[in-house]
Amino acid sequence: MSSEYPQDPKWAAQRGGKDSPIVRATRNWMLMRDGEAHRRLRGLANPLFTAKVMHEMAPRIAEIVHRIMDDMGEGRDIDLIGSLAALVPVTVFCGLGGLPVEDRDLCRKWTDALGHVIDPAVDETTRRAMNDAAEEFGAYIVEHLEKRRADPQNDILSRLSLAEFDGEKLSDEEIIANVMMFFLGGHETTVNLIGNGTLALLRHPDQLRALREDPGLIEGGIDELLRYDAPIQLVARITTSEIEVGGRTIPAGSKVMILLGAANRDPLRYPEPDRLDLRRPDVRPLSFGGGPHYCIGALLAKTEAKLVFTELLRRYSDIRPSGEDVVWRPQVNIRGLSELRVDLLS
Repeated sequence: MSSEYPQDPKWAAQRGGKDSPIVRATRNWMLMRDGEAHRRLRGLANPLFTAKVMHEMAPRIAEIVHRIMDDMGEGRDIDLIGSLAALVPVTVFCGLGGLPVEDRDLCRKWTDALGHVIDPAVDETTRRAMNDAAEEFGAYIVEHLEKRRADPQNDILSRLSLAEFDGEKLSDEEIIANVMMFFLGGHETTVNLIGNGTLALLRHPDQLRALREDPGLIEGGIDELLRYDAPIQLVARITTSEIEVGGRTIPAGSKVMILLGAANRDPLRYPEPDRLDLRRPDVRPLSFGGGPHYCIGALLAKTEAKLVFTELLRRYSDIRPSGEDVVWRPQVNIRGLSELRVDLLS
């Protein structure tokens, strides 16, 4: 299958047309490319997100998590999304990416606006916000890319500017577009993994208690949290050849919507799929996709979330919801909370 979005004129028109800032940017996202173009972009960026690199980054990420939790403190009626989940990925990526950490709120504003790019439909206000964000964020990245070229550091922006694959380098347009994509992908998945995962644990106190008694459960448990309530619920694709699914033939060239959240709860794959079980064996969620387009930042998102859950349980002996209501974001494909109010007591 190939990526659906850039090939669909209706999709582009809904976002301001083929020459709008957001559509021009998405043309260079590795997420939206296929075949040799995708292989080239992926090959250049892959070395930045290996297990070895994530292991080396973990102490820096842990330090960021600790500082954010220091600022959050303890007490009642704390919004865990605004005070923690939404701050971790953008702070991490600013720090590791080569952008000033003090600009994290600005980067988060742009990322939130860009997050609607893969919604099935957008209104005029959202379209305008996406295009403004793409233009402003792009200009901001250009400024810092020039600084990194003059003085390379051990960060993602510097590495992207120097990376070579089969003798080729990334163009400026490709670097700018994919830094945006990394922010967007890393932000949405991690924020919602932390938020949805915390809510799932609060609603399954037996699993929360098991994780307290055995913190090592988080290593495999993170995949169960991803399976139980996926941060991204669906993706769109176009079939490149005729395929059969569930006894039905789908012709080549058909647009298909793949429901990741439903696949994660397939009873033929997972017994009692609506039950959260951190000890569930052989959990392989589709929350980060699969195949050539498997999320390049999946290890980073998992590393951040593991450190957050571990530190939450280490610091707070009592974590409970402040009320029964939770506030979900009004989006179709992105599954996440806009607020999760909790009591955090040591």
